[in-house]
Amino acid sequence: MKKILLAFGLLISSLSYSQQEIKLDIGDALVIRSLEFSYESYLSDESSFGLSALFNLAKQDVSFRYNENIMITPYYRHYFTSDYKWNFFGEGFIGINAGKSESVKNSGNFNKKYTDGALGIAIGTKYVSDGGLVIDIYGGVGRNLFGTDSPILVPRLGLNVGWRF
Repeated sequence: MKKILLAFGLLISSLSYSQQEIKLDIGDALVIRSLEFSYESYLSDESSFGLSALFNLAKQDVSFRYNENIMITPYYRHYFTSDYKWNFFGEGFIGINAGKSESVKNSGNFNKKYTDGALGIAIGTKYVSDGGLVIDIYGGVGRNLFGTDSPILVPRLGLNVGWRF
């Protein structure tokens, strides 16, 4: 028990000294009625890790929506430029996703639930103001690896607005 508390304390103390960001994906919220929240912590000026959680609020019968109802996405970003205000990055991510896929059987359409894990990459750019406002735009794709009922590709798109502290 003491080892677990010590490891947890070291993790929290190491995060408290780094730059951190919290963000909301306003692109998803406005276009497809889903909420995606992100947390990002910097390891150095050139790299960071983060975690995104997407919750799809659109009904299943809507013509344009993500297949995923829920997606948890841990990611790692490497920043290629050293400009503080504008920075270009590449991202590797693992997307744990669950939803319903539409299947066609002899008698008609039905929805089948799935849970899968995707491995993917994305690229994007980030703007950081002097006051701490953060805007990042990114796009990428992942491939589901395990399920047979899940979609083959998983999108990773975002227009995030947040705050650096």
